[in-house]
Amino acid sequence: QVQFVESGGGLVEAGGTQKLSCVATGISFASEAIAWYRQIPGGEREWVATVGTTADTIYRDSVKGRFTISRDNAKNVVSLQMKNLKLDATAVYSCNLAAPKFASWGQGTQVTVAS
Repeated sequence: QVQFVESGGGLVEAGGTQKLSCVATGISFASEAIAWYRQIPGGEREWVATVGTTADTIYRDSVKGRFTISRDNAKNVVSLQMKNLKLDATAVYSCNLAAPKFASWGQGTQVTVAS
């Protein structure tokens, strides 16, 4: 059974930093591209960043240069380092297989950016 467990969210001031972690189980982790997504209440879930099997990375334009996604295949962990956070980063962040493959969603972790 595929499972994703996210952690590291919290309340942070605008301009601050936050690091999220995602532990994935039930998959051949090193063979899968993993992505971070986020969703605001009442909004659509949107893609944030992807790390491929060779640690190649891609980001949505609005977070380029401020967010860094990385993976540790020995620990089945994907991290998202977020810097210079803006108010519009407030959302529930979740990880999953990169599109178009999806598995069951975890609980996610809430990030709240305050002014």
